[in-house]
Amino acid sequence: MVTKAKGERKGSLLLHGGNDSYFEELFFPMLYLAENGFDVYLYEGPGQGGVLRLQEMKFTHKWEKPTKAVLNYFKLNDVTIVGASLGGYLAPRAAAFDKRIKRVVGWSIFPDFFDVIICDHPKPMRKTIDSMFHMGLDAPLNKLYTKMMEKEEIIKWNLLHGMYAYDAKTPCEYVKKIRKFMLKGIADRIDQDVLIIGANKDHFIMPYLFHEEYDMLQNARSLTLRLLTDKQNAGAHCNVGNSKLVLDSIIKWIECCAE
Repeated sequence: MVTKAKGERKGSLLLHGGNDSYFEELFFPMLYLAENGFDVYLYEGPGQGGVLRLQEMKFTHKWEKPTKAVLNYFKLNDVTIVGASLGGYLAPRAAAFDKRIKRVVGWSIFPDFFDVIICDHPKPMRKTIDSMFHMGLDAPLNKLYTKMMEKEEIIKWNLLHGMYAYDAKTPCEYVKKIRKFMLKGIADRIDQDVLIIGANKDHFIMPYLFHEEYDMLQNARSLTLRLLTDKQNAGAHCNVGNSKLVLDSIIKWIECCAE
C-alpha cells in the first residue's frame, strides 16, 4: 500500500511490522508519516498478515528478499526502512544486503530472536534450554515446551503461532528456525544511519539487550539508541500508548540525517 506525501516531500519510507503483524496495524502511522512529508510504502512479507493467511507463505529470516521486491517494483532508491517489533531485526537485515536503503529504524530492540524469547526466563532455565538445543535433545525439549505451554497461555500462543507461521511441526523445530533470526554474522554489513527505539517496560523484550545490539552495529554510519519510558506513556512493547512520540522521533532523526 502506497500513501504519497502531503506538502513538502522529505523522502521515501518503507514500513512493515513483525512476528504476528498485519499491515492494518500500521495504517495510522503510515498516514501520520505521509502528512509529515513522506511517501510511505507499507507492506507485508512472508509470515505476515495476508501473505501468510491468503498466500500461505511462511516466514523467512532473509527479509532482503521481500524488501527487494518492493524496491524493484516501485523503482526506489535512497529510502528509510522502519520495522516494528520483530521488524527491529528484519529491517536491519534488509539494509545489510540492499544499499538502496540509506537509513534504518528498528522500532524495537531485536539483536537475536532466541535471546529475546528467553531473556525473561530465570537464568538456570535459559542455560538449560540453550544447552539442550546445542546437544540436539529435541525430544526432551519438546516435553519441556509442552509443560511450559500448559502453565502459561502467552507461551502456548507464541509456540502455536510460531509453528504455524514458521512452518514447523514441533516447538523445537520452531526454535531452530528462529535461531536464524540474528544480527550476529551480518551486522558488520550494516553501514547506514541506524536508529533503535526501545521501551523500558517492554513485556516481551528486555531493555538490557540494547548493549548486545550496540556492540554488533559498530560499522553503522551513525547509531542512535533511544529508550522511551513509562513516564512518557511509551514504556510498553513498540511504545504503545504514545506512538506520536515515536513517529515524531523518527521524523526528526531522518531530518537530522539529511543535514
